[in-house]
Amino acid sequence: MVDITHKSNTLRKAIAQAVVRVSDSKTIEAMEQRKVPKGDVFEMAKTAGLFAAKRTSDMIPDCHPLPIEYTNVRYRIEELAVFIEVEVHTIYKTGVEVEAMHAASVVALTMYDMLKPIDKGISIENIRLLEKKGGKTDYKKVVEENDLRATVIVCSDSISAGEKEDRAGKAIIEKLVTYEVTLEDYLIIPDEKEQIQNLIKQKCDTGVNMIILTGGTGVSPRDVTPEAVRPLLDRPVPGIEEAIRNYGQERTPYSMLSRSVSGLRGNTLVLALPGSTKGAAESMDAVFPAVMHIFRVLAAFRHE
Repeated sequence: MVDITHKSNTLRKAIAQAVVRVSDSKTIEAMEQRKVPKGDVFEMAKTAGLFAAKRTSDMIPDCHPLPIEYTNVRYRIEELAVFIEVEVHTIYKTGVEVEAMHAASVVALTMYDMLKPIDKGISIENIRLLEKKGGKTDYKKVVEENDLRATVIVCSDSISAGEKEDRAGKAIIEKLVTYEVTLEDYLIIPDEKEQIQNLIKQKCDTGVNMIILTGGTGVSPRDVTPEAVRPLLDRPVPGIEEAIRNYGQERTPYSMLSRSVSGLRGNTLVLALPGSTKGAAESMDAVFPAVMHIFRVLAAFRHE
């Protein structure tokens, strides 16, 4: 199965459809009047669909087992066609479109099995996904609408002196590319308060959307990035910091020692992330792409 351990739980929804077409109006009448010899077709098929939604991972090898928190089976009859819609919800790391389509398929197959003794001309048609919500696709429009630009700043005495190679900054850049954010600048500087502050002020004046710093957020007395960043923020956004720490804590207990910082200076989002490669990458996974919604809020405010 695909590795989804880096993803965060979000509300996921999917609606799938299947169509059962019969050959005689008498079949529809028998279904509606609950006179099919095998029993109540609508209720039996619904029950089968509920089981199918919950057991999709048992049937489809690459589907992850996940908590199904809501399933609804709906029917609509148009002439000789029964339209089946299955809606599935979960709060998890991956979507439920396959679960919805699997359930719709099983509902249709159950109807076929129950109706075949009285109608030899039944067909199952058009099993498809009608709608899905949740996950990174919901945030793609934010970039399309705003053409987001970012500056990445590595704050490290040893890397700026050429003693070590930067990996954390490059990990952040790789994540930004994934979300189609344009990299405007990539800088490596010492973990020195005045230099960090001057650079943040300079970059904010250019109108860049994001400044992401990595390094200097530990508990060592030498780590000064949080002290440099906090006084410059007009509006702290502590929820971002909480999300980063909570995400990291699920993966290593040492995350509680990180002093990540987040907030707005003007319309620029400033994030100070850990300096380790893993810490920086996991921090990006914790808050992207959801954090980009902040730019939609800012854009709406400017247009009021």
